[in-house]
Amino acid sequence: MPCYAIEGVVPVIDPSAYVHPTAVLIGDVIVGPDCYVGPCAVLRGDFGRIVLERGANVQDTCVVHGFPAQDTVVEENGHIGHGAVLHSCIVRRDALVGMNAVVMDEAEVGEASIVAACAFVPAGRKIPARSLAAGMPAKVMRELTEQEIAWKLEGTKTYQALTLRSLASMKEVEPLPAVEPDRPSLDAPDVRPLIATRRG
Repeated sequence: MPCYAIEGVVPVIDPSAYVHPTAVLIGDVIVGPDCYVGPCAVLRGDFGRIVLERGANVQDTCVVHGFPAQDTVVEENGHIGHGAVLHSCIVRRDALVGMNAVVMDEAEVGEASIVAACAFVPAGRKIPARSLAAGMPAKVMRELTEQEIAWKLEGTKTYQALTLRSLASMKEVEPLPAVEPDRPSLDAPDVRPLIATRRG
């Protein structure tokens, strides 16, 4: 994978983590145990430190960066959706940042909170624990239900399982020219979108 030292500071990846070969890690980046870093994610620790704590995931095409002398931290079980941008912020334990959302400098996403897809969390904004924040700029809409918090945790566990699946079986291959007879199916978990929890 593209992994670069700068000024002698080398990224750290726990052996139990999975970092996709197309992700780019630069400098002061610490990827903790059981983490997942998806394809084309960029974690640029060339100014401030980037820390992913146990079980966090940073999905495809995310960008994580920060100012000098400021850490950008995703705490345990933090969940960063496809295409999100984090900059000099803290995502607390069990929180989720939705797809294409942006969390700016010195902002904080509270424990077990959800930042909606495409939301913009301005610099310095503090999202309280167990809250749903949405909009541009993001505002707290309401407190999350126990069902929504459980749904988020289930999704994060799915990514922790993907870490294990990827470590065990992900490999680069040549594509097939046609669909083979009796094509196998993935042993995918039974996880549903959040909207499905409202129907149930």
